Amino acid sequence: MSALFSPIALRGLHLANRIMVAPMCQYSSRDGEANDWHFTHINSLALSGAAMFCIEATAVEAIGRITHGCLGLWNDATEAALRPILASVRKYSKTAVAMQLAHAGRKASSQVPWDGGQQIPLSEGGWQAEGPSAVPHKEGEAPPLALDEAGLQRIREAFVGAARRAERLGIDALELHCAHGYLLHQFLSPISNKRTDQYGGSLQNRMRYPLAVFDAVRAAFPADKPVGVKVSCTDWVDGGWDLEQTIAFARELKTRGVDWVDASSGGVSPLQKIPLGPGYQVPFAQAIREATGVTTMAVGLITEAQQAEDIVASGKADMVALARGMLYEPRWGWHAAAALGGQVEAPPQYWRSQPSTQKALFGATTFGAR
Repeated sequence: MSALFSPIALRGLHLANRIMVAPMCQYSSRDGEANDWHFTHINSLALSGAAMFCIEATAVEAIGRITHGCLGLWNDATEAALRPILASVRKYSKTAVAMQLAHAGRKASSQVPWDGGQQIPLSEGGWQAEGPSAVPHKEGEAPPLALDEAGLQRIREAFVGAARRAERLGIDALELHCAHGYLLHQFLSPISNKRTDQYGGSLQNRMRYPLAVFDAVRAAFPADKPVGVKVSCTDWVDGGWDLEQTIAFARELKTRGVDWVDASSGGVSPLQKIPLGPGYQVPFAQAIREATGVTTMAVGLITEAQQAEDIVASGKADMVALARGMLYEPRWGWHAAAALGGQVEAPPQYWRSQPSTQKALFGATTFGAR
């Protein structure tokens, strides 16, 4: 039996396989609201064969967007825009739908990637970013405002509000974004966190605010639904956040009932030097799993079915999450099941597509028409 296509339970959520479509920013919203692009994108990848699809980084407040085009969930309009999309997914797909809750922190007020991705000055329609400390992401950029206690409380409450809206929408799971140089990662990393209060300095202090946000989100979301965390396991910069600190963070999350740790890396500094290669981040997931026993997801240049199978079968991670590979091949899960002898859910309109050598791919043995 394929390990990749074996079931797994995350609290009350039972998944038929170990594949998740990773959250991928689309930079295509207006005022944080989902639109026709998101309808097409989400519905397409809900049919990928993955047991779970995670909606892109979703800002919990307007100034927490990376770009003007980032998706949000902070008011009735952003909530309402997602409702028909999710209704369509539920009509045609059995995939679980997760959502990644996020705040950009000092990386907010940026151009979309295809327009250069650089910080937008206030004079050109940008907005004032906030962060742990008044330290810009790049030399020459305007620094963020250092958050005071009122700002920290406001953002924590925004995460809670978004979690409650996600529950009203029927979202099956949440992932808290503590990676890629965004706000919660900024608190963790000594590169971006220069505070001298209870939220800065020691590892325990730097973990304090991200853990408080996790606790608040966990308390606001139904107890039978899972909440995971995405982490950057290293900044790839000397003196920055690293794997040892990540494991300590994962241990703290475990005591608070985290349901998975999605092990990524980088993003907090443009000085990072990342040794890219197939599965280059898998050792992080393995190290966290072995040190803490927490359920882990492996990400990063996982593209081949056998590669994913080996990761799960060898115990390096409990699940795999694919991003760019899914964009390139939106039926990746189907092809992986065909290669590994697994089965996937698919609408009956597509059953006739299965290869003649894979009659059990969709669990259907016959399909004909008069």
